[in-house]
Amino acid sequence: MAEETIKIEGMSCQHCVMRVKKAIDGVEGVNSSDVSVGSATVSFDESKTSREAIVKAIEGAGYKVSG
Repeated sequence: MAEETIKIEGMSCQHCVMRVKKAIDGVEGVNSSDVSVGSATVSFDESKTSREAIVKAIEGAGYKVSG
């Protein structure tokens, strides 16, 4: 199990939080996510997914990952 905190740009409201959470939780191998405006802490199985796949899901939802 791995845990990453990812900084996210472009989020401004609860709708953004829900959209990002839905995108992250849709990635196979993600066990849990705690999303707030500006960041997400994600617990995931490294044998099923990667940080890069999670970042791609966030970007696919229309937000920019910083750092």
